[in-house]
Amino acid sequence: MAITGLGHTGLWVYDLPKMRDFYERLLGLTVTDEDEGLGIVFFSARPEDEHHEFVLQTGRTAAIGDKQQHQISWRVASLDDIRAFHRKFEEEGVKVQQEVTHGNAFGIYFFDPEGNRNEVYLRIERDVRQPFRKSIDFGLPAEEIYAEAERLLADGGAAYQPVQ
Repeated sequence: MAITGLGHTGLWVYDLPKMRDFYERLLGLTVTDEDEGLGIVFFSARPEDEHHEFVLQTGRTAAIGDKQQHQISWRVASLDDIRAFHRKFEEEGVKVQQEVTHGNAFGIYFFDPEGNRNEVYLRIERDVRQPFRKSIDFGLPAEEIYAEAERLLADGGAAYQPVQ
C-alpha cells in the first residue's frame, strides 16, 4: 500500500463569489462542478485529466489572518508563465509575499482575498537541498533571472532567506 499523489485540497471560505473569481479568473482554474445550494465550487487545472484538484466551500469560521494551511502551490509550465503572473499580480493589486528561487524551482508566494497563502512555481531540473529560498525579481528579463538564480546558488550566503 502506498500513496501515489495528492488528489485535491479545499478551503472553507466566507465570500464564495469573490474567492471563485480569484481562482477562476485570476489563476485560470476551470470550474468543473458547483452546487449553489451547498455553496461549493470544484476547480481543475487539468479538467480533461482530473475532475478537480481544488474545492471552495462556504462555512469558514476562522478569522482572516488565522493560519489555516501553510500554502497551496500551483505548478506552471514555463518561466514566461511565472513572469506573466508577476505582471498580473501587479496589475490586480494581489498581495505578493515574496518572489524566490528555491534552486530547484522559481516561485511567487501570494495571498488570495481571504489571506490564504498560495504559490505559483516552475520546477527546475536541479537537485538543491531544501529549504533554499532567496529573493529574486521576476520583472527582470529571462536571461537575467537565470543568471541571478545561478549567482544566488553560488554566493555562499545563508541558503534560507525568510520574508523580510
